[in-house]
Amino acid sequence: MELTGRIIAVMEPRSGVSARTGNSWMSQEYVLEVPGTYPKRCVFNIFGEDRIKQFNIQNGEDLTVQFDIDAREYNGRWFNDIRAFNILRGQAQQPVAGAPMDGAPVAAPFPPQPNAAAAPFPPAQEPSGEGSTDDLPF
Repeated sequence: MELTGRIIAVMEPRSGVSARTGNSWMSQEYVLEVPGTYPKRCVFNIFGEDRIKQFNIQNGEDLTVQFDIDAREYNGRWFNDIRAFNILRGQAQQPVAGAPMDGAPVAAPFPPQPNAAAAPFPPAQEPSGEGSTDDLPF
């Protein structure tokens, strides 16, 4: 998956030593804000000191983040893990005005109607035929 937006926060890197393998590790989190009528924010992380240095993400940067989403269970609770595997610069796709960022189809807007402001509803119709108790226009 991928999202295009602006980095609004760069968190401090976290590091440690794996208890299982004894190897050192490093991870850093970032907050990406996706523009729109209602801007969305997403926290993602990059794992590995080499990748953190390679991507060199700075606060305020516009970029496209390609990531994988996974979930894990800990003590009966589930947590999402959004891990970036690639960062694209200079290829930021500008969203189409009015298009949602999640790729859902958008209904076409209603075409302009003549005198739409003057007559928001169709004119009432006279009942046809005698003895008609139906006063609905359709």
